[in-house]
Amino acid sequence: MNEQVIKMLLEGIVDTLYMTFGSVLIGYAVGGPLGILLYVSGEKGLKPNKILYRCLDFVCNIIRSIPFLILLILLIPFTRLIVGQSYGSTATIVPLVICAAPYIGRVVESSLNEVDAGVIEAAKSMGASNFQIIFKVLLVEARTALLTGFTITTGLLLGYSAMSGTVGGGGLGDIAVRYGYYRWKTDIMIITVILLIVIFQIIQNVGTKVSAHFDHRKR
Repeated sequence: MNEQVIKMLLEGIVDTLYMTFGSVLIGYAVGGPLGILLYVSGEKGLKPNKILYRCLDFVCNIIRSIPFLILLILLIPFTRLIVGQSYGSTATIVPLVICAAPYIGRVVESSLNEVDAGVIEAAKSMGASNFQIIFKVLLVEARTALLTGFTITTGLLLGYSAMSGTVGGGGLGDIAVRYGYYRWKTDIMIITVILLIVIFQIIQNVGTKVSAHFDHRKR
């Protein structure tokens, strides 16, 4: 393996991490509030609203039901409108965020639903507002589940970022497709797969340890 290949792989790792964590952060900026809104407007939420919940529920289900590769292709005109091009690592973040936001919303909603109702009732009895209950009770009590969801989401988007290589998305997936598939360079294909596995394992292990650290149930 020559110096040029090593440089290409290092750039691929950087691009993959950029796409993965960039889309996770922006995805949570969109999906986090969405998940809170789903919880609040749900049947057992702080302020139930059937119409709002059903609308949000419908949108989430529609986006989540579309396979990522198809969504990636469908969003090419929109991606070009947002970032000026439809290929490359920055362009890939757009469909990754749109794909991730509904998933993150469901993760956040599910995490908040796991919080003991007694804790919420206790906060209400002390005169806490809905805003205080959300940010000082719900998000604090659900932090372990939220961190676990963050880890799972990051791993999922790592896989999706590699998948985007089939349409010139950049990163290790793009290298695997261009060199490992089109040029029949099996060694490069194997190396990119190993690198993706290593990155995934690091994300999983770090996320698991952080979640365990904040799990008050184990103390």
